[in-house]
Amino acid sequence: MKPPKGYDDNPCRPRHFKPAPCAPVALDEPAQQTLEIGRNRLLVTAALFAVAFAVIGLRLVDVTVIKPSGKAELAQRAPVEKVQVGRADITDRNGVLLATTLVSPSLFANPKQIIDAADATKKLVGVLPELSESEVYAKLTSDRSFVWLKRQLTPRQEFEINRLGIPGFEFQREERRVYPAGDLAAHVVGYSGIDNKGLAGIERGFDDILKSRREPLALSIDVRLQNILHEELANAVTEFTAIGATGMVMDVHTGEVLAMVSLPDFDANKPGTATAETIFNRATLGTYEMGSTFKIFTLAMALETRTATLASYYDAAHPIKVGRFTINDYHSLHRALSLPEIFEYSSNLGAARIAMDAGTDKLRDFLGRVGLLRPAMIEIPEIGTPQLPNPWREVSTMTVAFGHGISVSPLQVAVAASAVVNGGILFQPTVIKRSPDIAPAGQQVLSPRTSDEMRRLMRLVVEKGTGEYAAAPGYLVGGKTGTAEKASTHGYKHKALLSSFVGAFPMNDPRYLIIAIIDEPHPSAKTHGFATAGWTAAPVVGRSVMRMAPLLGVKPVDENLPDIQRALAIQSPGDLVKKLAAN
Repeated sequence: MKPPKGYDDNPCRPRHFKPAPCAPVALDEPAQQTLEIGRNRLLVTAALFAVAFAVIGLRLVDVTVIKPSGKAELAQRAPVEKVQVGRADITDRNGVLLATTLVSPSLFANPKQIIDAADATKKLVGVLPELSESEVYAKLTSDRSFVWLKRQLTPRQEFEINRLGIPGFEFQREERRVYPAGDLAAHVVGYSGIDNKGLAGIERGFDDILKSRREPLALSIDVRLQNILHEELANAVTEFTAIGATGMVMDVHTGEVLAMVSLPDFDANKPGTATAETIFNRATLGTYEMGSTFKIFTLAMALETRTATLASYYDAAHPIKVGRFTINDYHSLHRALSLPEIFEYSSNLGAARIAMDAGTDKLRDFLGRVGLLRPAMIEIPEIGTPQLPNPWREVSTMTVAFGHGISVSPLQVAVAASAVVNGGILFQPTVIKRSPDIAPAGQQVLSPRTSDEMRRLMRLVVEKGTGEYAAAPGYLVGGKTGTAEKASTHGYKHKALLSSFVGAFPMNDPRYLIIAIIDEPHPSAKTHGFATAGWTAAPVVGRSVMRMAPLLGVKPVDENLPDIQRALAIQSPGDLVKKLAAN
């Protein structure tokens, strides 16, 4: 008998109708044990996960709710060391920042990823107009895969370039040296190149040290004094339409340079815009015939060697002729002058005769002792070499006595003059701040007696002589003027002057020296047609002292007090002769 249609002989696989359900298959005992073991393992695993999550949850509650100070405690246990970026900072003596390093973006491109070079060039130059469109296009169409487009961008420039959305433009973080004071102390601080290598000033002289140290390098410069001297010299350059100027302030008891200015100057943030003239440091690298300021050293030599005294007289009535050379005075008094009068009236004839009486050897030896015959030693690498007479003839001794025929740097003059007024001790100059707890080493180059006599003579010049416009009432300024015609290949240029004043204050106990030099000043109606140092450089010193002294803690005094008068008075030559005869 045939089975019904749709019937399947497999009782467990119905097709068109449902037969009765199949009976469950019975498992044997080993299979049941295996199933039970698997179930138990799953339960244990789940329990372990539950415990782990519970522990993590409790720890989170403990850290964030119960112990919110845990992070601070961890920081205390394991402090993170701050990493110094690039070169060390440079500051002035009071901590004012003069140079620091910032991280800035630099733009580069992969020309192979640039889709439209012309469009990309146009858009980029629109953001950075200082770029050359032709140069940018040439870079973007080159077959290279990396080209610099602009280094050391500002954050705004980076933002504007990002807004362009040009594929192939990328940024790289680089270090950038920044000079907050700009041009104020540019010749001292110097500058570094785009790759952070020092190229001038302290940046160059201390290149390796600045790269390796962490703490800032403190200079001896005081930006307050630097700003005052910069302003006064700049005003003089403008007033007298001069081609430049330079000046310094020095602590005569330590050799520290508190201010150093050279004009014209440059912005250290933009060294690429500097010219050979603006980058030239007149204070240390320039060497000049300093004119009558050299009489400070001629008279100090004579007094130190005892070839002259304050009572000595010299013929200043007749010119001195040596071969084809004739020495005259600018304003001759046509009579014999005492040594103080030679200094007061700045007599070239008197200075030449003083030097000749002492002799070439004594003059040259003294100039060498105070550092005027060798380059100055200071941390700034731009140092000029003095130009000396060669051969040194008799006429050379005469002209050197009043500052002609020998060229030295203003720094050399400042160092030597500091020794003359501070008691006779020569200190090596420095632009690095010295520790107040360590007395600087110095060399005794002349006696305290000679120093005292020179202080009296320098005060006389400001009270009665050619430096009266350097006076700063209450601060006892003393000094010496110097006006020299500038030398050229065809002799001296009579209308091209170098006008200078070397001063110190207070002269009863000198603490600071200040020097101001105006290069090729022109006369004005205010100076009655004169461009000499008494009219141009001396006023710069007087105004500077008035502004600087309060900042330096120098209190004004009554200049007419008997003690002050006795400390700085010079007895008349007649009185000195009587005193010497009595001894």
